[in-house]
Amino acid sequence: MAFETKEELLEKYIKLDKPHCPHCDEPMTLWEIPPINFSDGLGWQTPYLFVCFNDQCPSYQKGWQHLMESMEAPASYRCFCEPGADHFEYMPVFSPIGGTGSVMDDAAIIAEEAKKELMKQTFSILTDYYISKDWDEILKLCLDPKIPPKVRLKAAEMVGELGDATAVEHLINHKFPTPVLQEGVKKAIEQLHERHFTRECPFCAEIIKNRATVCKHCGKDVPRA
Repeated sequence: MAFETKEELLEKYIKLDKPHCPHCDEPMTLWEIPPINFSDGLGWQTPYLFVCFNDQCPSYQKGWQHLMESMEAPASYRCFCEPGADHFEYMPVFSPIGGTGSVMDDAAIIAEEAKKELMKQTFSILTDYYISKDWDEILKLCLDPKIPPKVRLKAAEMVGELGDATAVEHLINHKFPTPVLQEGVKKAIEQLHERHFTRECPFCAEIIKNRATVCKHCGKDVPRA
């Protein structure tokens, strides 16, 4: 059985019909399980559940009184089921907003879908540019903050492989948002220098040839590479 990533599971669950709560018949909400388990400590077999967050649900309403009488706990419970399952269970909540911070509401789901679609489209565009060896357009994708980081990382790798020496200046003078992307850009710069026999002047940081002994930009003597 192939292992499915969290992102793949979310994509699959979004397409499922929402189950209806057996107590109030309201559609249940897709909910992301928090990293800290607050149930029985055994954990769930999925990173997402469908949960009834209807505050008028009879089960939720009666839960407050039942738990106070039976356990002297100011708590209730919400009905949930695992995606694709046909049986329902209950998890405790200790306030009316308990668990709502992990709700995957419609806006979040739409945003997630839009992000995935953008990634697919930009990877496709990136592939076309790579085939045509259009490193200048690849560089633009790498520098564009609206492009998903995974695509930008791959673009940096391609620029290192295809770009000319002028690409170094663009990469050096641009800020990148994540350490992984910064490391990818650093490797691309190193590859560009290696391919074009260049380096940075230790005094003015302009690009010079490896064999240069005087920087053509600042005029200072530079040690041989």
